[in-house]
Amino acid sequence: MGAALTRYRVIAWIVGVVLILLVVVGMPLKYAFDNPVVVETIGPAHGFLYMIYLVAAFDLSRRADWPLKRMLLVMLAGTVPFVSFYAERRVSGWLTRPTERTPETVASRTA
Repeated sequence: MGAALTRYRVIAWIVGVVLILLVVVGMPLKYAFDNPVVVETIGPAHGFLYMIYLVAAFDLSRRADWPLKRMLLVMLAGTVPFVSFYAERRVSGWLTRPTERTPETVASRTA
């Protein structure tokens, strides 16, 4: 699952940066200065990269056996600026930290 997590983390950062460029640079240029060049180039790139992000998130969620709701929320994180960075941190935490409420850890704390 380590390779799937790495793929997800890389594409989450790429999608996040491209989306921020699109929203922070491209949209103001298009609507305030009537210059759609950035939106016309970065928009399709973001769409393509988002499809890769969806595949990576789906692959990771199946390997980690996540419930459908968690998988969908992680997939939607690539559509809101800055949220993909937050989701990437949360996903990394879920998969790299051991669960705190396993029977072994509960038994060791009570002993």
